[in-house]
Amino acid sequence: MTHRLPYLANCSILFTETPLLDRPAAAKAAGFDAVEFWWPFDRPSPADPEVDRFVAAVSDAGVQLVGLNFAAGDMPGGDRGLVSWPRRAAEFLDSVQTAVGIGERLGTRAFNALYGNRVDGTAPGEQDDLAARNLAAAADAAARIGAVVLVEAVSGAPRYPLRTADDVVAVLDRVERESGAGNLRLLADLYHLSVNGDDLDAALDRHHARIGHVQIADAPGRHEPGTGSLDLDRHLDALEAAGYAGWVGLEYAPATTTDAGLDWLPRARRGAPARAGTAGRTA
Repeated sequence: MTHRLPYLANCSILFTETPLLDRPAAAKAAGFDAVEFWWPFDRPSPADPEVDRFVAAVSDAGVQLVGLNFAAGDMPGGDRGLVSWPRRAAEFLDSVQTAVGIGERLGTRAFNALYGNRVDGTAPGEQDDLAARNLAAAADAAARIGAVVLVEAVSGAPRYPLRTADDVVAVLDRVERESGAGNLRLLADLYHLSVNGDDLDAALDRHHARIGHVQIADAPGRHEPGTGSLDLDRHLDALEAAGYAGWVGLEYAPATTTDAGLDWLPRARRGAPARAGTAGRTA
C-alpha cells in the first residue's frame, strides 16, 4: 500500500469474539487508535446509564470514536435504517439526539444515517419526502457540534433504494437544496458500491469532493483485504491523491477471527497519524 490514510476498526463487525463494551479496549490492544460503531443499543432511546456505559467503554479504552450510526432498526432481521420509514420518524429523531449527545462527549464528528428499505403500503415518493425532512433535521442537530451526517449505498438489501454513489448524491443534493444543510456527505463504502455494480473508478472520480468517510471490505465475501478481487489499495491511493485525508473504516467480517484477519495490516499502520482528521478532506 502506498497511501497513508489511517485505518480504524468498526467494532460492530470486528472483535465480535468479545462483548460489545469490551471491544474498544480490544481494538486498542490490537493497535488501533480509533473506532466506529453501528447503533450500539437495542432501542432508539436508550436509558442514560446505558449511554454512560458506552461512553465510558470508549473513553476508558483510550480510542477515538470517529463514527457512529443512528438507530437503524433490526439489522439482523433485515432492517436497513429508519430515515425513510413512516411511523418510525420519532424513533429516528430520538436516536439523533442520543448520538449527537454521545458525539459531544467523545468528540465524534461523523454520524451515519441508513436510508431505510422501501415499505409496503407507502409510495416511494412519500418515503423520499420523509427522508429529506429527517436528514435535514439530523444535519441541523449534527451541525451544532460541528459534525457531518453520512449517507451510503447498501448491498444485499433488495428493498434499499440507494445502490450507487449517484443515488446517494442525488439525495444529498435534494436535502441541501431544500434545507440549506451544508454538512451532508457521501459515505463511500467500497464493498457495497462494488457489489452493487457501481463503477468504482468513475464514482470516486466524480464524487470525491462529497466523500466524508470511507469504509472497505473485499469482494466477494465481505472479508478482509486480500480475500477477494477488489484492488482496494489502488482506490485508496486515488482517493488520497484527490484530497481525501479522512479515516478508512474496516467494516468487514473476518474470514476466521478478528486477530487472524488483521494479518494483512501491519501494526504500525493501525495507529493514527498526526494529520488524521475526523471526516473528509484536506483544507
